[in-house]
Amino acid sequence: MSKPDELLVDVAALVESGHSNQMTLTVVAGGAVITGRLAPEAVWRQRVSEVLADSASLNKFSAVFTATTCEEKAPTHLHFHVSRILQGTVGIPETGGMYRVAIDDVSAWTVGDFSYSDQ
Repeated sequence: MSKPDELLVDVAALVESGHSNQMTLTVVAGGAVITGRLAPEAVWRQRVSEVLADSASLNKFSAVFTATTCEEKAPTHLHFHVSRILQGTVGIPETGGMYRVAIDDVSAWTVGDFSYSDQ
């Protein structure tokens, strides 16, 4: 088990405490580059729950994401929204996705997100 980057944990804790969704971050995890905005876990869970609730075939999974989380311990995951996995010059999905990344799995990171266009 690797030791999480303390600075990255501090960034995640500030996002959690401030309930802000304006912090942009780019990480490398498992060889994938993920770029976008961080959200507090509760906000992220609520949004995923809403998306699932709107699906006729997946709505039964919605309640899993509304379970209460313990907010007093140090964050173990980053919760991305409006984010993309970068593949060459393309971001997947084009509209931005919702990703949960274990801080232990992050091998590199930088503040800010990568912009790209098809121009």
